[in-house]
Amino acid sequence: MSTDPFDKASGQDWPTAYNPKETEDKIYQLWMKSGFFTPENLPGDRPKKFITCIAPPNITGELHMGHALENTLQDIIVRMKRMQGYKTLWIPGTDHAGIGAQNAVEKQLAKEGTSRHKLGREKFMERMWEWREKYGHAILEQFKKLGLSVDWTRTKFTMDLDYQKAVEKVFHHYHEKGWIYKGERVVNWCVRCATAISDLEVNYVPEKGKLYYIKYGPFALATTRPETKLGDTALAVHPDDSRYKKYLDQYLEIETTDNETPADQPAQIKKIKIRVVADYSVDPNFGTGIIKVTPAHDMTDFEIGQRHDLPSVQIIDERGRMNENAGSRYQGLKVAEAREKITADLSDLGLIEKIEDYEHNIGRCDRCNSDIEPLLSKQWFLKMKDLAKLAMKAIEEKQVRITPERWIGPYKTWLENIRDWNISRQLWWGHKIPLEGEEDILDTWFSSAIWPLATLGWPDMKNKDFQEYYPTDFITSDRGILFLWQVRMIFSGVELTSQAPFKDMYIHATVLTKDGKRMSKSLGTGVNPLELIEKYGTDALRFGLATQATGLQDIRFGEDLLVMGKKFANKLWNIARYTQLKLGEDYQLGNTPKNEMAGKIEEVAKHITSQIEGYNFAEAANHLYKFIWHELADKYIEETKDKDDQETKDTLAYLLVTSLKLLHPFMPFVTEEIYSRLPWLKEKNLLMIEKWPV
Repeated sequence: MSTDPFDKASGQDWPTAYNPKETEDKIYQLWMKSGFFTPENLPGDRPKKFITCIAPPNITGELHMGHALENTLQDIIVRMKRMQGYKTLWIPGTDHAGIGAQNAVEKQLAKEGTSRHKLGREKFMERMWEWREKYGHAILEQFKKLGLSVDWTRTKFTMDLDYQKAVEKVFHHYHEKGWIYKGERVVNWCVRCATAISDLEVNYVPEKGKLYYIKYGPFALATTRPETKLGDTALAVHPDDSRYKKYLDQYLEIETTDNETPADQPAQIKKIKIRVVADYSVDPNFGTGIIKVTPAHDMTDFEIGQRHDLPSVQIIDERGRMNENAGSRYQGLKVAEAREKITADLSDLGLIEKIEDYEHNIGRCDRCNSDIEPLLSKQWFLKMKDLAKLAMKAIEEKQVRITPERWIGPYKTWLENIRDWNISRQLWWGHKIPLEGEEDILDTWFSSAIWPLATLGWPDMKNKDFQEYYPTDFITSDRGILFLWQVRMIFSGVELTSQAPFKDMYIHATVLTKDGKRMSKSLGTGVNPLELIEKYGTDALRFGLATQATGLQDIRFGEDLLVMGKKFANKLWNIARYTQLKLGEDYQLGNTPKNEMAGKIEEVAKHITSQIEGYNFAEAANHLYKFIWHELADKYIEETKDKDDQETKDTLAYLLVTSLKLLHPFMPFVTEEIYSRLPWLKEKNLLMIEKWPV
């Protein structure tokens, strides 16, 4: 590559304002053409390395504000490390998004009047791959709009053939150790998608419902789900609740609805006996402080049942309808219909004490918005006891550092209370469980748990990439997947390679609406970053987000941040225009100045470096903003307007170049464009690989 790739004769005929639309695509193509996103192409001797992986977005996804924040922060670090002389590798890729991608294709098939079952598994999988090839790369193209300096030559997909082999290796590893078993437990079940789903795939949304106070012998119990009464196998109270001590471990005779009375006849009373148990999971302040226990249809109730050896009676089937155990009176009804019917019957029998309005959160499937039913189901599980110890040890022995440190407590608490992991899904798109006769696939998180390993060639530990770049240095994500992804990557890495997969784990803020609500496309509260980029430019979006990325609180996003970022990009542009005009076309770069302003920016450079390395992005961005706008533009430039000496010119040149370098990780496009226009830098290369000021 030539020493000056820009071919600009003069910097004096610049437009009066910076126009990102005319700059960003051109600059990104220049970066791509240079090959410097690939570490082996970086110039010079680079003995130190910095490696990180992108958090792989779902192939069903579109760029959202969480992506914009997360990847901007990661790019800031990567760009600084590259300029510091590190051999930087940032691995991109996508996740196959089992339930989401399958749901998207099934919707297409429904419009065509067919289904996956009519197609058969083989033909359906062909359609899935066709869909992935057509739509699955879109989000990576959107990432380019953010200016991400990832190594596109190493792009990975969690369904690549080599990745599939890695997932099979992990499964067999755990299976041979006796850690994988098939068992029955209550899981989150989506009746529309007909599969168990992970906690992350459940959206809890507020719903105005009812709280039903039902008579159970001498008690009145509060419940939001009277239909599950037919699956009750016990009552439970808190052990320290003095109101109920005399009833503990007794069998009480209670009246209930006779579920075998024909549906077209009036409700009849049936008497049954039910046991009262004491359990610390009961909240004595909820309702009347006594709860009904339905082990087959509630995760907490299931665990109470396990502790007290209670039977489990499943009354709701996988389609979300009452089954034969609900009795002929209710069998076949949808859950909502059964709730209405049973409530009416109990009222007719005088067994409803009162009904109150009650707002509570209900689980909905993240992909299809159907209600989630907690169901007792036979699934494959991974024992977590030993793996949890590995994840705990990695933090306690500082193999992995968590920033901010306030997340160490929740990390440890989650591991101390961990349940065995339900790793099976009743889908077709994904990694099939590699056992003979099995039709289920593995949970998407099972495959993403080995992302830092498999992207570097594991299980071939002699692979060149694995030997040179594993373990990685850094990973970041929103707190929402701390336990579902990051913790699982840690124990996977330690178990499979004897090394933690990364050294630093940064939990970034969540981007909320201006009034503090969750951003959601389905709720109409989402903000499209691509529209903001079109309006303000990528640099404005990146810088606006960075100025609020404290790590201590969530970001309440408003476009005023982007207005500020756009004005700042234009301010920088005008500083550069002024500097170039002040230097003149005949200016020759002189010695590095040794004066007050030079000393100030050198101190700024030290501060910015330390703050980025400590993941204090907001402090770094705001400190740089204040210096460039106020110290450089408002004060120093004003002082130079009547000066024309060599030291002033050298100082202006030094301040501009240093400012561009420091600002480049935050605002890469405008800084690269300005740098390209400086004719007095005779042996310059791309700004992205110039030497960092410290």
